[in-house]
Amino acid sequence: MARAIRVYKTPAIVLRQRKLGDADKIITLYSANYGKIDAVAKGVRRPRSRLAGHVEPLSHATYLLARGRNLDIITQAETIESFQALRDDLDRLGPALYAAELLDRFTELRSENFALYRLLLDAMRRLASGGDIGAPLRFYEMALLDALGFRPELRACVTCRSRLEPVTNYWSPPAGGVVCPSCLSGETSVRPLSVSALKVLRALQDGPYAEAARIAVGPDLAERLERAMRDYVRFVLEQDVRSAAFMDAVRRSARRAAVAGRPASPTEDS
Repeated sequence: MARAIRVYKTPAIVLRQRKLGDADKIITLYSANYGKIDAVAKGVRRPRSRLAGHVEPLSHATYLLARGRNLDIITQAETIESFQALRDDLDRLGPALYAAELLDRFTELRSENFALYRLLLDAMRRLASGGDIGAPLRFYEMALLDALGFRPELRACVTCRSRLEPVTNYWSPPAGGVVCPSCLSGETSVRPLSVSALKVLRALQDGPYAEAARIAVGPDLAERLERAMRDYVRFVLEQDVRSAAFMDAVRRSARRAAVAGRPASPTEDS
């Protein structure tokens, strides 16, 4: 009988970390080759740890891991992309953490899916590029939902199955997509969905990203799209996404700071 390989190597993105004992941390990775992995970074909380800079959330690195009885152990790491630009900009850090948290919440350990690894990596690179924030995040949400079997219906009414007309329709996460005006009676937890909003959602769903990102989206429409997608994600997960609250806090702080004429600090909301 062939012996199982004790040591393995894989590129991965750090989704989150949590303390373990006095000096260690459990690092949740989403890897290219093995899906989501929980692994121990031993001694990483000590000042001279060589691993510390490689296991921060959002780091993209190549990890060498040894299989353990309960948790694998990170023995070496080499950073590929630190995504420092995301850490240095609160407006981009929140969305990046949100993207990482979504993948963590939606996936189980050791379920290999290279497409999801690539999806998160692409989203982080787009967020770090300095361009628009909304388009990369909305595209990521839609593609993640699609890949995991939660694709919302945007072409036909989810109730009567008739083709959606270019009028104000209604967004219904519990129903799984869009409800036409004729079927609105009796529906709960719905939001009006304008023709423009539906057009953008379809472009995000059908891809490719380059085409969807070219659509001009004003602040009001961007806010409605964010609210719609967040409602859908919350319904599917049956819980709130913690990093979404961080994004909201950063925006509230920025608005107050703009009025007061001083730098923003999201800690004011904590």
